[in-house]
Amino acid sequence: MVTGALGEETAVDLARGFKALGDPVRLRLLSLIAARAGGEVCVCELTDAFTQTGPTISHHLKVLREAGLVDCQRRGTWVYYWIVPSRMAALSRLLDTSTVAVAASA
Repeated sequence: MVTGALGEETAVDLARGFKALGDPVRLRLLSLIAARAGGEVCVCELTDAFTQTGPTISHHLKVLREAGLVDCQRRGTWVYYWIVPSRMAALSRLLDTSTVAVAASA
């Protein structure tokens, strides 16, 4: 829920997250990671879900990481990704209009 107008720094920060989600491949990657039982997914499973090349998927994952939407950890030769809940919550709060008073129609 939005309780007041965003400051410039917060707006820039949130815009980076929304911009990262503006690409269909990144949006799909985020949904695949978020939907994963156990909370994390191996990059090998993510690349198998797309027709794009591994380097292209890696680039999209890097954009999501830099926007703070996902985090990762290397384990041996593989990298595992998970959602950053606090970051997702910040984006969600801005979009949540459930408690916003609707102006009465004239």
